[in-house]
Amino acid sequence: MQRADEVFGWMALSRAPALDVPLLTQAFERLGGILGFIESSAATLRSAGVPAAASEYLTSASGSPSSAERAWINGRHHHLIAFTDPRYPQSLRSIERPPIVLYVAGDGGVLNDPQLAIVGSRNPTPAGRDTAFDFAAELAARGLAITSGLAEGIDSAAHRGALAAQGITLAVLGNGIDLIYPRCNLALSEEIRFRGALISEFPLGTPPRRENFPQRNRIIAALSLGTLVVEAARRSGSLITARLAGDQNRELFAVPGSIHNPLSRGCHELIRQGAKLTETAADILSELNFSAFFERSRRILGGPASAAEFAAGMDKEHKILLDALGFDPADLDMLVDRTGFKAEAVSSMMLILELEGHVQAAPGGRYSRVVRSRR
Repeated sequence: MQRADEVFGWMALSRAPALDVPLLTQAFERLGGILGFIESSAATLRSAGVPAAASEYLTSASGSPSSAERAWINGRHHHLIAFTDPRYPQSLRSIERPPIVLYVAGDGGVLNDPQLAIVGSRNPTPAGRDTAFDFAAELAARGLAITSGLAEGIDSAAHRGALAAQGITLAVLGNGIDLIYPRCNLALSEEIRFRGALISEFPLGTPPRRENFPQRNRIIAALSLGTLVVEAARRSGSLITARLAGDQNRELFAVPGSIHNPLSRGCHELIRQGAKLTETAADILSELNFSAFFERSRRILGGPASAAEFAAGMDKEHKILLDALGFDPADLDMLVDRTGFKAEAVSSMMLILELEGHVQAAPGGRYSRVVRSRR
């Protein structure tokens, strides 16, 4: 569990000017990590390579936590996931300008789930809206988390399709996580928080400025194994996400449409440039092969072959959590109540247990135990 001063230190770093992950990584090595960093004077920070603007900001009153930050971090299912945190998505580490921190509302464990981004016009045709909904519902039912940007139109339809299938969906915001934009999606954001996560790299209170959205789009593209574009004009933010996906060596899919529909032209342009022409969910699943994602995770984590082998080598906390789950589905809140563990710890441990194949997601945001055969 992170100390309060450590959490507020990360919040200050997300607000400070002229900082990035490579610079902080080097400074942490010299100063002893985040705690040594936040306890250093401005002169010490500058000697560690921190720009003057950042060191002065961090050691002034401006670097102190605000009342809004103190209140937010104490909120239910609120997480601050720094680039040094094991929960920080591996897919973000290799991109240009990886976020220093992620503000997350919901389940912090889903950030490393296999994801497909679905993006498109804010003003789609009814057919385009239905197409995004249907693709999201089918793919979410197959186990892919659906990631988008909470905008009106295709984004909202994709989130709703995943929710309708009792799947997981993630919304990456172009503003502070304490603000919901557009306001008409406030109710939708609450559903997403319950079935997945809201994510932002921006400090609390950051308004939805135009320049924030390309920044937001690079995270949508990087979190996902691939990006599906449904209805986009030739000049649109969706094509920025598609370009970023291509730059990050992610799969790119586009749904074709009528030559008379201006919103088909962006998709047709992507197809001409090499995006996969996509008519069915099978077109996507055949390219992603995301079952291999779980196999790699199990190998990395050293997944055991049997229940007996697992019980013999598992951490005490993991065994307590698995015992608390029992054999009937339970949600994270129930597991927190049964174990007394912090919500962040339960979320992280359940992700490991799920990747190892010992629990599985059940409808309604719950988990159920996987019964293993005896050997």
